[in-house]
This record gives sequence, structure tokens and C-alpha cells, in this order.
Amino acid sequence: MSTSPDEPRALRDEDAFNVLALHAWLSSRVTGLGNAPPEVRQFAGGASNLTYLLRYPSRDLVLRRPPAGQKAASAHDMKREHRVQAALAPHYAYVPEMVALCDDPAVLGTDFYVMHCIEGTILRRRLPAGMELSPEQAHDLGLRAVDSLVELHAVDVDAAGLADLGKGLGYVERQVGGWSDRYRRARTENVPDFEAVMAWLAERQPADVGICLVHNDFRLDNLVLDDDLRVVGVLDWEMAALGDPLMDLGGALAYWVQADDEDMMRLSKRQPTDLPGMPTRAEVVEHYRSRTGLAVDNWTFYEVFGLFRLAGIAQQIYYRYFHGQTTNPAFKDFWFFVSYLDERSRRIAGIG
Repeated sequence: MSTSPDEPRALRDEDAFNVLALHAWLSSRVTGLGNAPPEVRQFAGGASNLTYLLRYPSRDLVLRRPPAGQKAASAHDMKREHRVQAALAPHYAYVPEMVALCDDPAVLGTDFYVMHCIEGTILRRRLPAGMELSPEQAHDLGLRAVDSLVELHAVDVDAAGLADLGKGLGYVERQVGGWSDRYRRARTENVPDFEAVMAWLAERQPADVGICLVHNDFRLDNLVLDDDLRVVGVLDWEMAALGDPLMDLGGALAYWVQADDEDMMRLSKRQPTDLPGMPTRAEVVEHYRSRTGLAVDNWTFYEVFGLFRLAGIAQQIYYRYFHGQTTNPAFKDFWFFVSYLDERSRRIAGIG
């Protein structure tokens, strides 16, 4: 699925499952797996749904399932995530091939699905050992990533059979209200209330510029690249929906840390978008606008929403750690970042 930065590791105790039960279920649906259960390793990159490598002698497969603890149903709906990718595959070249979906809790205690493994490289915080990119290569990679988002937004959802995935117009309003509610429910005593930012977003929300299939977690570290740095896979479809394309772009650019960002923002980076030559956020917006023809007249709103949404995601994860629902040490300092995002959002919005 990737090279060394994303090599799967031993399972965390809290994320282990019954491998024999999985093998019995899977081998009844997939031929050629053999009698022995797979070696199971865990990918460390995901902070929401859990991803495992199933290593059989004949092939590698990947399993996705929800974590324990508090869950937002739409973000951990395995049936929905499986359905989106299966339906999208004929219309979008970068979707992993689905193998099987399990909705029988007797197998692993929760819904899960298995998919084929896409071979390639996933770029994390830093480039893999031995990989170097010239400024020209980094620039081209950044624009190719944006192009793959443009391609997604151009998918005919009626032809893909996904027209019922969303609620139609009013997406911006639903997102502002929905993430405000989620943040308030997940707030812990050590983070800001974000009320000023939520009020600013509610007062300034624009009408939808359109409705298309949105990924809602589009980042370089959710892309699989071949040896020529071309996109061959897009992963983590748990939050895909029908929505406003500029809201998707705003959410994506909340993760797009660039070289001249302040220290706290750069410490949070999950992808190497600060490499020399990488497009800046402003260049990404302009490239997207030029490829789609969409007017981007109110980018500050989408930028602030993207940062607020990122704070909501981080706080939902931190809530699980705060209340002992996960012991993953990677989550223990998320509250620092949530506090920083409140300050950054207010500064960009011009809120005193």
C-alpha cells in the first residue's frame, strides 16, 4: 500500500480483533487464500476509522472498520463507505477495488469491509528515505493532486447511482450548523468554545455554488502515488457526500501547510506541502478555479470553515482520548492544536 513511512505496524491491543473469525468469513467469499489465517498489521496513519493490512501468501488485502468509543454515525458507516467506492469505481479511476462487506456483528462485533491493496507510495509528514523532489517535481505533484480533486467533482453522480447520497441544496448551511453542533458536543474543559467563529460563519455563509460528490478528507496523505508521482489511488472515503465543491476545497486546504506558515501550523503538518516548489494555498485555489471555471469570490469564508471543521475533527478524536475511550498517545496533545485553530480562525476572519 505504500513505502516505509506508512509501513504497517503491530496491532495496538485496543484495536485487535478475532483473526480466525475474519479468515473463516473471508475465505468463504474469496478463493485462493489458503487455510492459514493472514498476518495482520495495522496502519498507523488513520485517526478515525481503523485500517489493517491482511497479508496472505497469495495477495495483500486491506480491512477497514470503526474504532471503539464515541462515533459519529456518518463518519463510521462501513456500508456507506463501501457503497460509495463500489459505485464510484467505473467513473473515477482512483478508487480501491472492493472485495467484500460484512454486516454480521458475530464476525468482528461491527460492520467492516475488505478491499484490494493499491501498491504505491503515500507521502506523510516527510518524504520517504532516499526520495528527493526538485521544486518542479513538487509543484507538478501538488497540481496533479488538485486535478484529481477536480476530476472527482466532475463525476456524474446520477450515472454513478449516488444521487441519493446527499440532501441537495443547503449544504453550506447544514455543514456550518452540523459542525457547530458536533464541536459543542465534543468540547472538553481545556479547549475554547469557538462561539465567535461559529457565529461569524453562520452570519456570512454563502449559497451553494453547486452540488457534486465531495471527498471531505482530501489530502496528499490520502493519495497513493506511482513511481512517476502520478495519483493511482484515493483513500479514506468515510466522509464522502454530495456537497458544495468549494467547501471540499476549503476542507482540503486546512491541511495544506506551506513553508511560510507559523510554527504551530507547521508542527501540525501531515503532508509535505511545505517542500520548495509546492503550490501555495492561494495557487491551489487559482488552479482549481481555472480548471473548473467556478468563481471564488468569498474565499475567506471557505478558509475559516475549513479550519473550524478541522478543529471539530481533532476535538472529536481528542474527546475519545480525554474520556479514556482510546489510549493512542498520538491524540493526547490534540487540544493544543484545537486551541491554536480557534486563534488562527479568528485572526483570518478579523474577529477581535
